[in-house]
Amino acid sequence: MSANSSTVGQLLWQGPVCNGWKAAVEGALYHLANCFLLMGFMAGSGVYGCFYLFGILGPGFLCCVLWGWFDACGLDIILWNILLTVACLLQLAHLLYRLRVNTLPEEFNLLYKTLCLPLQVPLQAYKEIVHCCHEQVLTLATEQTYAVEGETPINRLSLLLSGRVRVSQDGQFLHYIFPYQFLDSPEWESLQPSEEGTFQVTLTAETECSYISWPRKNLYVLLNRERYISRLFSALLGYDISEKLYTLNDKLFAKFGMRFDIRLPSLYHVLGPSASDGGPESEKDDDEEEEVFEAAVSPAQARPICILPTPLCSPPPTTTNFPVPLSRARTPRPDSGGTLGEDSTSLVLEDFEEVSGSESFMDYRSDGEYMR
Repeated sequence: MSANSSTVGQLLWQGPVCNGWKAAVEGALYHLANCFLLMGFMAGSGVYGCFYLFGILGPGFLCCVLWGWFDACGLDIILWNILLTVACLLQLAHLLYRLRVNTLPEEFNLLYKTLCLPLQVPLQAYKEIVHCCHEQVLTLATEQTYAVEGETPINRLSLLLSGRVRVSQDGQFLHYIFPYQFLDSPEWESLQPSEEGTFQVTLTAETECSYISWPRKNLYVLLNRERYISRLFSALLGYDISEKLYTLNDKLFAKFGMRFDIRLPSLYHVLGPSASDGGPESEKDDDEEEEVFEAAVSPAQARPICILPTPLCSPPPTTTNFPVPLSRARTPRPDSGGTLGEDSTSLVLEDFEEVSGSESFMDYRSDGEYMR
């Protein structure tokens, strides 16, 4: 052991054992090979960094082969550099194969850039989502129905890629679904994994549409396995449902001239179908009924109430002034010539009274302001 250490010490401290240095420098191939090696080892990380690394090291080792053949005349130099050159070529082939296998169709690439990239969703998680829908893009012809009210079972979740879909209930138009919105997000959220149900609305394609669809069971398995994907879908579905609710709220605002609270219990009775077909007599009474409705829901009486944050030390109010109850007038239904029945009208007006007299709801005024 001491003899070996003494030999290493002599080699380090006594200098090189060369008898003489060559007067001439190596040829251009040797210096070109080292330039390639220097640039190759400056590569970055990732797939494209590996492409650069092996793409530059390969020519560098090839130049070393040529230098060993023409100048150095050493068989060991040639063999080792040939082996290194072949290794670089195999690595490049493997990278090309991986890129070709992991390439997604154009529709899914556009979906990732539009919907997932702004949320900084990892590409690997997105590939698992795409794999769950079998990378299939489905189509709908014009006026073809995606779901029929009361008949189509809720057994999948779909996302519209292109086109426009019309949503209706009992033959009455509700709202549109545009690209990169879910087709059946309310139905998906309304059921538990073990429950079964059918659509309560009809979805009809107004133009040529394309969409992707996840089978219900496969998607539940993925959401249970991947917590990040489960949170991602929860956020996307919640945003999509809120957009649909505000679309319905804007529809009411456009028809009645005042903004309703989307949390009204009997909002469906306002948007729902008529109890009976309107006849000639009901058409004659439309103008009178509109005047009665406007008088009943005047800004002075229908002033909304909301709960605002108050300091903890402030005492509770001793008395509460309730607004004057709304008159029970028959109201015309929007989007049709008929009127609501007395029973459904009473339900709607009772809900308005409950909301106006309760401190647990928050409504809008006609000018959009909140009031205590």
